[in-house]
Amino acid sequence: MRLASRLIGVDLGGTKIEAAVLGTDGAVAWRQRVATPQGDYEGTLQAIRGLVQAARGHAPDAPGVGVGYPGSCSPFDGLHRNANSTCLNGKPLIADMQRTLAMPVRGSNDANCFALSEAVDGAGAGARTVFGVILGTGCGGGVVVDRVPLEGANGIAGEWGHMPLPSANADERAVPGCWCGRGACLEVFLSGPGVEADFVRAGGAARTPLHEIAAKAAAGDALAIAAIDRWIDRLGRSLAVVCNVIDPDAIVLGGGASLVPGLVDRLPAAIAPCCFSDGFRTPIRLAQHGDSSGVRGAAWLFATFLP
Repeated sequence: MRLASRLIGVDLGGTKIEAAVLGTDGAVAWRQRVATPQGDYEGTLQAIRGLVQAARGHAPDAPGVGVGYPGSCSPFDGLHRNANSTCLNGKPLIADMQRTLAMPVRGSNDANCFALSEAVDGAGAGARTVFGVILGTGCGGGVVVDRVPLEGANGIAGEWGHMPLPSANADERAVPGCWCGRGACLEVFLSGPGVEADFVRAGGAARTPLHEIAAKAAAGDALAIAAIDRWIDRLGRSLAVVCNVIDPDAIVLGGGASLVPGLVDRLPAAIAPCCFSDGFRTPIRLAQHGDSSGVRGAAWLFATFLP
């Protein structure tokens, strides 16, 4: 394959689709966002097509298009699954994008792309194994080893947000289940809306977003303090499972919820008691590239350092 000077990435989100052109030095040369057509699969393909056509004007030698998306492509039948953008599920998304774009397409879960971006030249640069966490309207995870995202035998590596909350007590087990149809997954507890719902269950005012709960906690509000404490305890338990299984060299947090003041500083003490170790020294860092990490990681899917 002829070495390209620029790469094209697409981040397919629930509310917006972003395309970017990335230089092989990591610099973003061009990017554009459009709203995601809600519930419209064919409209989504055409929106991606329009963005990629524009991107190709800035990257004529791009070898293909890297795409990050919610959910994953099944290795068994090639159909998409597990996406909270449900119009994607059951569709041959990768094959349809290749047909629509008339270019090679490599795709991966959006959290994998986030983790890849941060592992290559972000907050996890220099770490061999990086666990990337997205805490926003949803909750997801991605694993990157030696700058290669792990997909796994079943294509579900890193699907941390849809495992049960570890060591759940009776109250936690009684919480309504996840949109995915399973029990009370981590996403129910750790996402921004999950913390908001927990605050309401404890007697807090409805429609109080996480950043307001955090501000109330900082001002001394007892209900808000308790809600943030529960969130950090649950996040600590959940990340300890990852540490016990893969013991990453760095954990990188992204998404709007990760920006709550003091979160990074408090997490080590919440993780350590649940780790099967005599100490805990894994660095926990905020994403360096912010909400651009997804599209940057998607572009890196065609980088020459990947298989």
